[in-house]
Amino acid sequence: MSFREETLMNDVQAAKFLRLSPQTLRNWRSQCRGPVYIRAGRAIRYAMADLRAFMEQNRVTNAG
Repeated sequence: MSFREETLMNDVQAAKFLRLSPQTLRNWRSQCRGPVYIRAGRAIRYAMADLRAFMEQNRVTNAG
């Protein structure tokens, strides 16, 4: 699926999906951490696939 076919979310929508505050995403961007995002001029957008990948990468399992 390309970006043209996928809905892109702004930081408020992405934060709601991740159950975080928008400020947390803004802080992470300034610290070069958090989910991958797309910058188009001043607009920041998040692809659902990138948010899901971020969640999967940060999945913690109890190994013992």
